[in-house]
Amino acid sequence: MLTIGLYVIGLAVAVAVLFALVWVVFGRGEDLPPVPRGTTLTRLPLAGITGDDARALVFQQTVRGYKPEEVDWALEKLAREIDDLRATVHDLSVRDGAEHVVDQSRNR
Repeated sequence: MLTIGLYVIGLAVAVAVLFALVWVVFGRGEDLPPVPRGTTLTRLPLAGITGDDARALVFQQTVRGYKPEEVDWALEKLAREIDDLRATVHDLSVRDGAEHVVDQSRNR
């Protein structure tokens, strides 16, 4: 019984030493400190989002996939940009249509 106890204690000491060695050599496995809660490394320009900006999006991965907050934020940003662009196109179309009607009345 004493022999089994010594083996268990010896194995526990060996595991502890190996764990400490790996911890010191490799650290926590992170190059940078963790990102604070509520912040993101996902970046998009304030305005003028291009297709390349959308293609370059990178989301932080978690155990079960991507962080939903980051994906929701990026999608909302893209949606607002699309809405702004569509509103601008609509305004320009209305203005061009009004100018076209004025030009036609002048030609008569």
